[in-house]
Amino acid sequence: MSLHSLTVPTFTQMLRALSGWLSKTEAHAEPGAADALLAARLAPDMFPLATQIRFACVQAHEAACRLRGAEFPPVIDELLDEGRAGGEAPGSMASAQARIEETVAMLESLAPADLDMDLESPVVHTLANGMVFDLTAEEYARDWAIGQFYFHVMTAYAILRAQGVALGKADYIPHLLPRLRTGG
Repeated sequence: MSLHSLTVPTFTQMLRALSGWLSKTEAHAEPGAADALLAARLAPDMFPLATQIRFACVQAHEAACRLRGAEFPPVIDELLDEGRAGGEAPGSMASAQARIEETVAMLESLAPADLDMDLESPVVHTLANGMVFDLTAEEYARDWAIGQFYFHVMTAYAILRAQGVALGKADYIPHLLPRLRTGG
């Protein structure tokens, strides 16, 4: 399996699912109520929905850069700043959808050869708190980037469910529904 086939479809499919959850939220909410949900949290010490969306996008952008050996574009800092401010300035559903669309467009612009780094290539991942992980490209993609991405996407799902949005398994796996076969 290549780094491209491991990461890009995963990020793209789940960002599209997240976008669908936000659209469903807007479709069934009273006017203005959907935007208010962007400030909702699962617990007082957790980031709100607005931040979870931005941080999911950050994980996809960072992975695409790290696995190409590319410098981080300004959009990553913008997303991080928006995410950190999500509690006080959650923005709108339209701005959240725009960030998802930008991220999907970036992912779709990547050719398989763009992420052809050797699976054993070293990836040094430094966290904001100074902790450093020494990983291979495969470990970074599999164990960090995808895991962190899913953490933020699933936290967003959980926030929406906790706020009464009627989401279910079909909303989580819409990319698999074309492959659904009925009967035995």
